[in-house]
Amino acid sequence: MPGMCEAGCPSPKPCAEFLSVSEAIAAESVACLNSALNRLRDIWEEIGIPEDQRLQRTDAVKRHVNILLTRMIEEEENLKHRLLKSIDVCRKELNTLCEELQLPPFEEDEDTTILQVEKDLRTRVEVMLKQKKERMQELKVLKQRDQDLCDILCTPPYYIDGHRVPSLDELDQFRRHLASLSAEKDLREAEFVKTKKQIILCMEELDRMPDTSFERDVVCEEEEAFCLSKENLAALHQLLFQLEEQIQQNKILCEELRAKIVELWERLQIPEEERQALAVHMTGSKGKNIKALQEEADRLQELKLQNIKNVIEVIRTELVTYWDKCFYGNEQRQAFAPFYDEDYSEDLLSLHDAEIERIKQYYEVHKEMFEGVQKWEENWLLFLELDKKATDPNRFNNRGGNLLKEEKQRAKLQKTLPKLEEELRVRIAAWEEEQGQEFFMNGKKFMDYVAEQWNQFNLEKEREKQERLIKKSRQLEEEMYYGSAPKTPNKRRVLGSTTPSKVRKLNGTSISSTTNNTLRSAFSGTMCHSPVSRPPPSGGKPGLPMRTPSRTFKTPQPRRLDKNKENMSQLNGTAMSARTFKSYKS
Repeated sequence: MPGMCEAGCPSPKPCAEFLSVSEAIAAESVACLNSALNRLRDIWEEIGIPEDQRLQRTDAVKRHVNILLTRMIEEEENLKHRLLKSIDVCRKELNTLCEELQLPPFEEDEDTTILQVEKDLRTRVEVMLKQKKERMQELKVLKQRDQDLCDILCTPPYYIDGHRVPSLDELDQFRRHLASLSAEKDLREAEFVKTKKQIILCMEELDRMPDTSFERDVVCEEEEAFCLSKENLAALHQLLFQLEEQIQQNKILCEELRAKIVELWERLQIPEEERQALAVHMTGSKGKNIKALQEEADRLQELKLQNIKNVIEVIRTELVTYWDKCFYGNEQRQAFAPFYDEDYSEDLLSLHDAEIERIKQYYEVHKEMFEGVQKWEENWLLFLELDKKATDPNRFNNRGGNLLKEEKQRAKLQKTLPKLEEELRVRIAAWEEEQGQEFFMNGKKFMDYVAEQWNQFNLEKEREKQERLIKKSRQLEEEMYYGSAPKTPNKRRVLGSTTPSKVRKLNGTSISSTTNNTLRSAFSGTMCHSPVSRPPPSGGKPGLPMRTPSRTFKTPQPRRLDKNKENMSQLNGTAMSARTFKSYKS
């Protein structure tokens, strides 16, 4: 038999030692068999069994021995067949397991006996069956976990064949998918919890209970029972948005009601005690606040209708304020004819309410531009005030450095105003292009109004300059006619003694000292500094001609003589001509 030695050793290459032991055992068996046969023949001879019967008996022993050996051989042959069959079964099962587990085929050792091959294959099959069982068990656990997450997130389950043994890579991908799904679940749970808290706060703010089944599921049910699907989360955010929108609308409504109430309080001159009764509802936007504010607004509205005339007068005062803020001219103000209507009625009140609301909105929309114009107006008035102070003679009575501060401020405004005007020009041009209408300030276009203000300023400065020149020219004429008034007391005696008791004569008319003093008062410049040339203090050289001024005196103006009519009346009606005056001086 191939693969076995003569002694029945399964090794294809029996060793010498094994062969010698086998031969010794076989020789011993043969010797035992021969000894047994010899003993049987002796017994048979002693018994006296005939020869033919001894042959028969010997043949029976032979048959018994052959049957025993045959049975033994058959048993060993059966063992061999069982081993080979087991090897075949294991090989098939091993191949199937390698395919299912997606492993490379098992390689057998060529120098291994049948028994070892069967043992190795059987052991390998057991190992792979264990791996298969473990993978299938893990797959079952992963699929159960995936199903739980999918039920929570309302997502389709991960597709994998549950009847096939998964590979290690497939199991790894499945685990990564579940980790991602678990992370998504945590994020959605956190988002749900956060949004749920906000929804509860909004409902408390609105003083409302959950109405729909979805709202009850969100607010009343356990958090684990809520399906964290994308659709549910979107609906959750939509619910929160609606609640926040409602809160915002309530806030706007409350602000409008409060503004209306305050406005009506002012118009109706509601006492402070009644206002304090609503103080608790002047903050917040809950349902109870809205209800209280609405009731107060309705009450004031009814009271307003009962006091139409007073309310209209208050609105008109407010209208004037906003007209001033919007720089309305007379034509724009007169365009609102109901302002001048004295027939007080609900219709007239409605017109005034609509107009004040319109102009308020108009002012709020263009508030930035109006504030810019207002700033220019304030700076312009400050500039005019500082310029007026700069021409005030008393400005030099400076205490604390105010003069220097005002001068710096005036110089700064003189530079700032043109820049501000340019900025407003650009802004107003953009506004006019956007609104499709012109911007008027006190009935005029703004830049025309600015140019007019500067023109009036320059004309005023020119007028003041001309007045100063005229005043200076008149003063010079007076000085040339009457002589300059002495700046310091003159101790020199002019035209004789000033003794009070002495009487002078002028053109044959006696003048007392009192009259003389009055005359000096009227012609003080002439009495002290006559335009007639006089010899120099050191005395001129005799024979040289005297220098006389080329300018001749003018006849005093009547209005100037009127100022001295009291003094002139003492001259007993005698008119003092220029020639008489010269004669008097000489």
